[in-house]
Amino acid sequence: MEPTVEQFKLPDMSCGHCVAAITEALGELDAKAQLSFDREARSLQVQGSSKSRAELAAALSEAGYPPAA
Repeated sequence: MEPTVEQFKLPDMSCGHCVAAITEALGELDAKAQLSFDREARSLQVQGSSKSRAELAAALSEAGYPPAA
């Protein structure tokens, strides 16, 4: 099965603390997921996660970084 890649726009992500909080939240959900951040674009790419997009989005929202629709 090919690894999934999910892209999220995170309007509330603006600093290193945000990145750390998101990394911790998604790490607890799926430790194998690879995260790539673009702080300037306020975007996140999640690769190789076994979780669904909805589960990832819920974890982001719970951490205080709801994805833009």
